Amino acid sequence: MQETLGILLYAPWIYVVVALSILLDVFVPVLPSGALVVAAATVAAGTAADVAGLPGPGANSHLPQLFLLGVCATTASIAGDLLAYAAALHGGRRFDGAIARSRRLSGAQQRLDSALKRGGGSFVVLARFAPAGRAVVSLGAGVSGRRKREFLPWSALAAVVWTVYSVGIGYLGGQLLGASWISTGLSVVFLLVAGGVALRLLRPVPAPPSLPEPGATPLP
Repeated sequence: MQETLGILLYAPWIYVVVALSILLDVFVPVLPSGALVVAAATVAAGTAADVAGLPGPGANSHLPQLFLLGVCATTASIAGDLLAYAAALHGGRRFDGAIARSRRLSGAQQRLDSALKRGGGSFVVLARFAPAGRAVVSLGAGVSGRRKREFLPWSALAAVVWTVYSVGIGYLGGQLLGASWISTGLSVVFLLVAGGVALRLLRPVPAPPSLPEPGATPLP
């Protein structure tokens, strides 16, 4: 198991796959970009033996791989957000219709609209963890014609926070349990838990019941 994961770690194409997955999952939210980041971080932290004739990593030799993984993930996330924003900005009606036709996206849009009204741009960061949240925020910013300077800083912050969390839990899993399917699976579970928490926090706050006007006769 360790040898197989180590080969994947030292293959440069794994970073290309991770970057492309993150770049495209704003348009195709079902792509497992988060799981790929977590798995790559787990491998980087947990592989500790010679692999395919390559020298085994030392105490800190996983740091360059983690740094490269973080740069790839953050850059691809920001680039994907900007692509979705630009596409929706110039084709707003088409993307607005696509969101309306998708139950998942339209439901996420309603939750995010309510959350953004309550908390502003900081909820863009939280939405990065929610299922389809990144797509709704990026496409919604373009459809609504928001200025890039209002959207980009929060998008960049969301990319950094998401990447640090994903790489961090992968790193901890690899350090504690080694490069194994168990450590990778547990790290992915923690990523899914973060998504569930984000989705719960983004739920609309129910409106308080309206009080009858003074002197009004209550309905039977």
